Amino acid sequence: MTYIAKPRLHHPTLVTNKVGYTRRDYEGKISTLCAGCGHDSISAAIIEACWELDIEPHRVAKLSGIGCSSKTPDYFLGASHGFNTVHGRMPSVLTGANLANRDLLYLGVSGDGDSASIGLGQFAHAMRRGVRMAYIVENNGVYGLTKGQFSATADQGSRSKKGVVNSDSPVDLVAMALQLGASYVGRGFSGNKAQLVPLIKGAISHSGAAFIDVISPCVAFNNHPGSTKSYDYVREHNEAVSRIDFISGRDEITVDMGPGEVVDVRQHDGTLLRLRSLHPDYNPGDRYAAMAYMQRHQEMGEVVTGLLYVDPLATDLHTALNTCDRPLNALGPAELCPGAQALERLNASLR
Repeated sequence: MTYIAKPRLHHPTLVTNKVGYTRRDYEGKISTLCAGCGHDSISAAIIEACWELDIEPHRVAKLSGIGCSSKTPDYFLGASHGFNTVHGRMPSVLTGANLANRDLLYLGVSGDGDSASIGLGQFAHAMRRGVRMAYIVENNGVYGLTKGQFSATADQGSRSKKGVVNSDSPVDLVAMALQLGASYVGRGFSGNKAQLVPLIKGAISHSGAAFIDVISPCVAFNNHPGSTKSYDYVREHNEAVSRIDFISGRDEITVDMGPGEVVDVRQHDGTLLRLRSLHPDYNPGDRYAAMAYMQRHQEMGEVVTGLLYVDPLATDLHTALNTCDRPLNALGPAELCPGAQALERLNASLR
């Protein structure tokens, strides 16, 4: 339970990262979610990603809405900034915080009910404005807190635990993110940590709006035969577009590879990275091809995972608004109130 504090004693042999933290330092309170919930696996992936990126916890601001998914920020990065907003309004609060202090790393955690229903408009505007954030939706297709009703992302034809068939078309948040202008779009599975961790690392390091839809089975209400968001279904129908890894900015390492070829690449730390060229016709830099690829495989009943689209030259809302490099919350009276003469010059320029 969250009121039970985790022991602060760390084993002396725990490995630290470059900023002196162990993985335990990125944890939060004890989870109150059901045992086996996919959301806890996502929390573990976020912990791993932040530890590997050598992020100082106090540089992160984590925000969420309402729902099982929006409880999870309490379970990771306990030493970071946090804000649990009202239902569906996380993107607006995060946008305001981001405009006030651009020096923080922003992590938005939401759910399929929080983002695809009451917060759908909030989600849309955060994507189209290019707010720099890692927006993670923990998608289980049901309302877990209110006993398993279908959410807006439930696939048409899927069955509830009680046998009810969903007749509504689903809201595809990945397709919306691609269409609305998100510059980093991926889909993951909570049961595939090897893929999810580098996806999250890439999203946190991205310079624009990054969105990851994570299929996260609800073991209480949506992990049965007939569900398209159960552990068994996703494992049987997973179509990975790539095997991915994330490497922080260093001198460029280049390699020539042919389709289907395996190449060992020496990394900056001396280790070898073995690359296999898969899906030679897939281009993650083509937004519209990514939409078509995803929809084509969706029609075949496959869940496409991996990095679906990325714009390496993405900009964010601060670039669009031409704000100053200094965080707005650090500006003093002299900068915020330059005087009557400055106001008169501004008014004159607009006449």
